[in-house]
Amino acid sequence: MNKQLIFLSIATIIGLSGCGNDTSDENHSNNNEHAKHEEMDHSSHSSSGEVPKDLNEAKNPTYKVGSQAFLKTDHMKGMDGAKATIVGAYDTTAYAISYSSTTGGERVENHKWVVQEEIKDAGEETFAPGTEVTIEADHMEGMDGATAEIDSAEKTTVYMVDYTPTTGGEKVTNHKWVTESELSTK
Repeated sequence: MNKQLIFLSIATIIGLSGCGNDTSDENHSNNNEHAKHEEMDHSSHSSSGEVPKDLNEAKNPTYKVGSQAFLKTDHMKGMDGAKATIVGAYDTTAYAISYSSTTGGERVENHKWVVQEEIKDAGEETFAPGTEVTIEADHMEGMDGATAEIDSAEKTTVYMVDYTPTTGGEKVTNHKWVTESELSTK
């Protein structure tokens, strides 16, 4: 009986030792934004169709307003592969940013996207990565007024889209923003 108890104890210890968390910095930083957005509820995303008054409509967008395309991104849970209707198309500079919400909580890393016209006193010059800016957008709760760091910048056409998540649930309206490279015809 003692041999069985010792064997069971050793097997349990070995089995439990494999259940630890992967705390490597590389894995954590690469998956941090993806995991946050995968957990995000669509109700935390603004559905306002308002755009900055100085944001210019695209003259010849690849995806015309009213047309449909497939989302090839995972900003929010259920986005990747969803069929979207194009609601708006605008030529601008899109930024990935990292910021701390004005309502508290963990810092949001590599949020995609805010546009040039949603940055306080932006002017027309593209901000370099590492630049600190103030956000004037309310895509997510706690974003408006937040101090952010520019992670990357991309001159592109951005799209506002409506879609139904592939995971089910209510239709998401006026999602801001997806870039041209995040859309596909199939």
